Amino acid sequence: MTGFGKIFIVIGVVFIIIGLLWSFIGKLPGDISFKKGNVTFYFPIVTSIVVSIILSLIFYFIGKIK
Repeated sequence: MTGFGKIFIVIGVVFIIIGLLWSFIGKLPGDISFKKGNVTFYFPIVTSIVVSIILSLIFYFIGKIK
């Protein structure tokens, strides 16, 4: 198996883990949501930070493999 194939396997496993955690946790504490009448505003700030950190780590390790 080439390095490129291993990268895809690792990314797939990471996405499976994230998906499982996301389905159990749902909304993270710190995410902003307002509801007033018919209008709901939802901004997932903490979720965005967590996803950014995870993607940064993935790309860092991909860069180290090459």
